[in-house]
Amino acid sequence: MRYVISIGLVLALVVALVGIKFKQISSLIHMGEEMQKSGPPPEVVASATSKEDTWDGTLTSVGSVAAAKGVNVSTEVPGVVAAIRFESGATVKQGDVLVELDSRVERAQLASIIARRDLANVTADRSRSLVASKAIPAAQLDNDEAQLKSAKADLGALQAQIDRKVVRAPFAGRLGIRAVNVGQYLGPGTVITVLESMDSVYVDFSLPQQRSGDVKVGTKVTISIAGAKEDKGPKDAGPPQDATFEGLVAAIEPNVDPTTRTIKLRASVPNREDKLRAGMFANVVVAMPQHNGTVVTVPATAVVHASFGDSVFVIEPKKDAAAGADGQIPKIARQQFVRVGEGRGDFFAITDGLKAGQEVVVAGAFKLKNGSSVIVNNSVKLDPQMAPQLENH
Repeated sequence: MRYVISIGLVLALVVALVGIKFKQISSLIHMGEEMQKSGPPPEVVASATSKEDTWDGTLTSVGSVAAAKGVNVSTEVPGVVAAIRFESGATVKQGDVLVELDSRVERAQLASIIARRDLANVTADRSRSLVASKAIPAAQLDNDEAQLKSAKADLGALQAQIDRKVVRAPFAGRLGIRAVNVGQYLGPGTVITVLESMDSVYVDFSLPQQRSGDVKVGTKVTISIAGAKEDKGPKDAGPPQDATFEGLVAAIEPNVDPTTRTIKLRASVPNREDKLRAGMFANVVVAMPQHNGTVVTVPATAVVHASFGDSVFVIEPKKDAAAGADGQIPKIARQQFVRVGEGRGDFFAITDGLKAGQEVVVAGAFKLKNGSSVIVNNSVKLDPQMAPQLENH
């Protein structure tokens, strides 16, 4: 009897467990069906509205600063340095003496040649008087005058040799670091220092060949130099900005580089405050007022770059969806392929595929695919800038 009761209890327990598991499995199946109908849970994103803005027509490039006039000051003739007449980094005028080479031997020879010239001059004068009185033949006068001319020529050659022993500044400018010392023997062509005229500088840059017809000599350019800071005034005015300088296109290379398919340009930029140095990296903006116009802009973070094209996610109300408990209509993100134009600061211009006033995803786009459900949360305010500046704390 007890055995039968035990079997009955076991069977009852098994039936109860099977019922519970069946209910759990049925509930999970039902939840799965509901999730399949409703789709995955929505993704949280941040959004911004595309805007219509007026942009001045410009072309951007990068370039390098070069001295308008710059030379390696070097010797023409060999010799030993007798005196150095400049300091490294000094500003000099045209014709200032920089280095004197030892010219004692040449000066001794100069005295001898001057004496020979003076004697030849006296002899030629005497011969002219004697020829006039027919005391000597004319051939003797010709010989004496030839001796005088030879002495003068030798004197001029030696004087030029002595002059070349003195190295002078070929133009006004700033000197570099001295590369020679007193007593050092210098061969012809030995570089003494660098001399550069920095009243104005050149900025060399390149533009795509498609833009070669848009820029002319005299076109205005603006360059900014990260290494040259512009003082904003009081400390509370913020960090110093990259200094900007204005200039004009001075020359355009007639040929296109066959490797890069770009054309080289040179701008002349005044350097009155002496902030520009040869070799500096420069950001170049070329003004193109004929291309001014309105563009549709979005924050740069809204654009999803991919090998098959650029796109943005446009946020739209979900069709045929009822408002939720919070009164909000569910939204979806529709992937929209666009054509991206020029970038300025934290913004891109969209030339095709998007209209002003459309809401686009600016944070969280990497989680989305076409048609994803989204929840917009803009509690963290994004602040894209047209001209962002780095701040050092």
